[in-house]
Amino acid sequence: MLNMGGPSTVPETHDFLKNLFSDSDLIPLPFQSILAPLIARRRTPQIEQQYTDIGGGSPILRYTNLQGERMAALLDELHPATAPHKHYVAFRYARPLTDETARQMKADGVQRAVAFTQYPQYSCSTTGSSLNELYRRGKAGEMGDVEWSVIDRWGTHPGFVEAVAQNIERALAQFSESTRAETVLLFSAHSLPMSVVNRGDPYVLEVSASVAKVMERLKHANPYRLVWQSQVGPSAWMGMQTNEALKGLARLGRKQVVLVPIAFTSDHIETLYELDLEYMKEAKEHGMEIHRAESLNDSPVFIRALADMAAAHLRDGLAGSAGHTSVQLGLRCPGCTNATCGQQKAWFARGGR
Repeated sequence: MLNMGGPSTVPETHDFLKNLFSDSDLIPLPFQSILAPLIARRRTPQIEQQYTDIGGGSPILRYTNLQGERMAALLDELHPATAPHKHYVAFRYARPLTDETARQMKADGVQRAVAFTQYPQYSCSTTGSSLNELYRRGKAGEMGDVEWSVIDRWGTHPGFVEAVAQNIERALAQFSESTRAETVLLFSAHSLPMSVVNRGDPYVLEVSASVAKVMERLKHANPYRLVWQSQVGPSAWMGMQTNEALKGLARLGRKQVVLVPIAFTSDHIETLYELDLEYMKEAKEHGMEIHRAESLNDSPVFIRALADMAAAHLRDGLAGSAGHTSVQLGLRCPGCTNATCGQQKAWFARGGR
């Protein structure tokens, strides 16, 4: 289960930030090896306070383990041919890091594994970066002799769409029935630098597709917009930003809003601090009534969707009706200049051989 991860405790924050800012797949910086540690050190006190404010660390590892355990149990029933199933977590920037997980898999004697991204929508900066790191560890022999396949994107899967839609319906139920239809659904996703978008990264398209499917499920009963959060640094990023959209809606007299995290599978700092504490506070200062749709966390509908996706993937693999990777994963961004990306895609297409 591949994800960005987050520090489980406040003292882990500096290492998390250093790992994050050192990853050129996520945040391309000039003189990265020099600038990344400096930025991490400068930002650590502020981010440590934010993790303190949300309870002393990120809950993403706890939720990912919960999702993985329940998914594996369902998989034993749905696809007994490959049972027993076991989940592993490989975070990109926080423990357990990919190298730790690699060593554990080797010690456990794993011979068949699925790299299952926990980012619903694909980006070279997120899923791509995690797969690049997994490739580097696998190529170095750190995991032993493992046959790999990949579930690389699933932002329009019916189970995912249903889980998000149900959480939106619960949030909408908190508004007066007489004005509920006027409530704006504001879908918020982590932004990307425009340099990444402009090289042909599919993330913006795939997030948009997720939003379209959710609104179709909701029968377009409410007005909506897709906006972007978590911009870092002075360079141009995909907009408009979520907090600016909230100000704009207030100015236009649209004072009822449901915030919907559409690119996250569980709560972490972007939902618990940025959305819940920062943006909702600002919105209320503008006289808005605002509620957030819950993150997927321990949603049984979502966990069943993960199991269904994994079961279908394994079933198709055994039947020989699918390769080790999707057709889409094999296509590099038209503007890609990252040699590792091409090597990684070829390696996974051969099953990690």
